[in-house]
Amino acid sequence: MSLDWLHIAKELQSLAQAGLTYGENKYDIERYQRLREISAEVLAHYADMPLEKVRFLFASEEGYLTPKVDIRGVVFREGKLLMVREAVDGGWALPGGWADVNYSPFEIAEKEVFEEAGIRVKPLRLLAVFDKEKHAHPPDIYHIYKLFILCEDSGEIPKPGMETTDVAWIDRQDIPKLSEPRITTEQIGIMFEYLDDPGKIVMCD
Repeated sequence: MSLDWLHIAKELQSLAQAGLTYGENKYDIERYQRLREISAEVLAHYADMPLEKVRFLFASEEGYLTPKVDIRGVVFREGKLLMVREAVDGGWALPGGWADVNYSPFEIAEKEVFEEAGIRVKPLRLLAVFDKEKHAHPPDIYHIYKLFILCEDSGEIPKPGMETTDVAWIDRQDIPKLSEPRITTEQIGIMFEYLDDPGKIVMCD
């Protein structure tokens, strides 16, 4: 789909959601509801998605619309990077997922690495905060920030979890087919830059 239309649909949704959150006049509320409906129609048309699915996704949002947060654990062992094969698409990614309520970013990184790769780690430092739209990911209906957190390896034997089918330590020269909604080749390269230069400053889009 056209990224221009995707941006327009998401901005319409954001404006509608803000109006529904803070609006008080019943006529304005009706207008904001219609604006959200228009944004759903635009997205459904250009993304070739069922309108009812888009309506459900938009209607499930409450309060002021903000970006979602995706957190990835970065773990190295003997110069290799811990990666997991995603069950959903068969591509490889860094262990991670959505930020959960009542967990800090470090706690999420620790939890996701254990759940998806089966090893306990100690989060050490934030490496990067990326805006997903500014990288070579496939288009997404959500605006997403991606946090990459360096974690200390425990030396345990990794094993797949409920959402992964394989785990491996990957050399920088042998990057497998990636799960591109979750990670890009560029981002993998940046993670290895932190291995080569532990003092590299935090990156932020």
